[in-house]
Amino acid sequence: MYIYMIYISSMRKTFLIVIGLHLFIAIKSQTLPSNIKKCRFGDSKCIVGSMNAVIRQYTHGLSAIGMKPIDVVNIKDSNVWNNAQIGGAWFQFKLFNQANYGFENTTVKRIKGFGKDPTATIMEIHGQIPSLIHKGNYVAKGRVWMVALNATGSSTSDFQNLRFILKLKVIPEYRNNKRYLKIYELVPVVNISRWIVWLDNLFPENMDLTIAINELLNTNWLEFWNELEPAFLNIFSGVFTSMIADTFEKISYDDMFLKDNETESAINLSSDLY
Repeated sequence: MYIYMIYISSMRKTFLIVIGLHLFIAIKSQTLPSNIKKCRFGDSKCIVGSMNAVIRQYTHGLSAIGMKPIDVVNIKDSNVWNNAQIGGAWFQFKLFNQANYGFENTTVKRIKGFGKDPTATIMEIHGQIPSLIHKGNYVAKGRVWMVALNATGSSTSDFQNLRFILKLKVIPEYRNNKRYLKIYELVPVVNISRWIVWLDNLFPENMDLTIAINELLNTNWLEFWNELEPAFLNIFSGVFTSMIADTFEKISYDDMFLKDNETESAINLSSDLY
């Protein structure tokens, strides 16, 4: 019996060692899946094509590269308007339970940077989204033209023909003798052709006033967009950073590109990506 117990204990230790070795190997060898096309450093045309292929193919995300689903993108609570409660005119507006729909229709137009030294220049990603839908709940408080506002409801926004430029600054972190990138600044530049917005239940006891205010917002959407652009850009910065940072954390920068002695023919490409 004593010998049997020693045998069992030895087997358990061996099993744990084997599992540990497999995990260690898996962690050290994480790289791009073989059906994602690798490019050479700085090959902008190839990189744009590979990015668009991944967007089209992996709408629901790809955990192997740290990519979250892009058909529904959740957003943190956001203070869009936050005036101090002073005087006869002030307004506070907060969004929560938010999600964006439409990132799966993104087309990357061009990129800059992504060279062998990722810190040599600012990385840029230029893209376009035909329609980015934002849905969530809001809390609005304020006083405008002697009208008090205290409302909670649902909101829907449609940012039409959204064009963006993402400017990234990164620093390398070394793990297992490989470079992993960490974003320390992401500055978005965003332009839209139209903003359609609807705030439900803005004045619960006066539907006519709710409709009138929504019509005012949509008729003068450009003025409101210009006023709220800094807050929206802050939200976009957080969303895009979250989407990109997870991949940078999961896959080393060196493993994203072809090695000097590696050719494209050595990569097992999936024809349905292109």
